[in-house]
Amino acid sequence: MKKAIITVVGKDTVGIIAKVCTYLANNRINILDISQTIVQGYFNMMMIADMDSSLKPFGEVVAELEQIGEEIGVLIKCQREDIFDKMHRI
Repeated sequence: MKKAIITVVGKDTVGIIAKVCTYLANNRINILDISQTIVQGYFNMMMIADMDSSLKPFGEVVAELEQIGEEIGVLIKCQREDIFDKMHRI
């Protein structure tokens, strides 16, 4: 299974989760786990997603998620799980 870590950070507004999840669903990317919090008006979400059935190549998904983030005023990052793990290893 090819997994990706998707993070979303920014000022809380209506529809952030809907916009990101709709994009993932439309591209057959399955959300395996999701966590989100709002602290003093700032939104933070982390997802683990299964990319195996994605309709688009990974690089295209990354670029399109970043574009969605710009449109709604948040920062969206998508990384392969193995790269994420190596970057955050102690």
